[in-house]
Amino acid sequence: MLLLRSLFFTFLLPGTVTVLIPYWLVSSIVPVRYFHWFQYLGLPLILIGAAGLLGCIWQFFSEGHGTLAPIDAPKELVVRGLYKYVRNPMYVSVVTILVGEAIVFDSTVILIEAVIFIVLAYLFVVFYEEPSLRRQFGESYEKYSYRVGRWIPRSRAS
Repeated sequence: MLLLRSLFFTFLLPGTVTVLIPYWLVSSIVPVRYFHWFQYLGLPLILIGAAGLLGCIWQFFSEGHGTLAPIDAPKELVVRGLYKYVRNPMYVSVVTILVGEAIVFDSTVILIEAVIFIVLAYLFVVFYEEPSLRRQFGESYEKYSYRVGRWIPRSRAS
């Protein structure tokens, strides 16, 4: 059942932000045209972001025993994999995908979507997610958040 919930929330949350909304934005305003060579530079960003996102979702399922949705969050604190480097690699992965899509589709509106997503993710993380994690995991989350940067990797001794 946890696997089905993980799949559902994957399609619902990041699927909407990285597939449905960009498709809607691009298909409604961008005419069909030839690609310029530089647009292909966005493809590696999309692939790297998707791999990071799917890896984190798998970790939430396999190690955290939960999903990426706040209403079905992991029961265990996940601190390995990409979480060893940043506390919010899913959000970083989504932004990476969106920037890649903005390049591939030569789309300013997708870039604007990425900026809006960053602002909303920041507000959600600071005002909801981090206080919830502090309540749930206590000192272990405090130590983890001291060692590991929110969005950008940093070097701090354990």
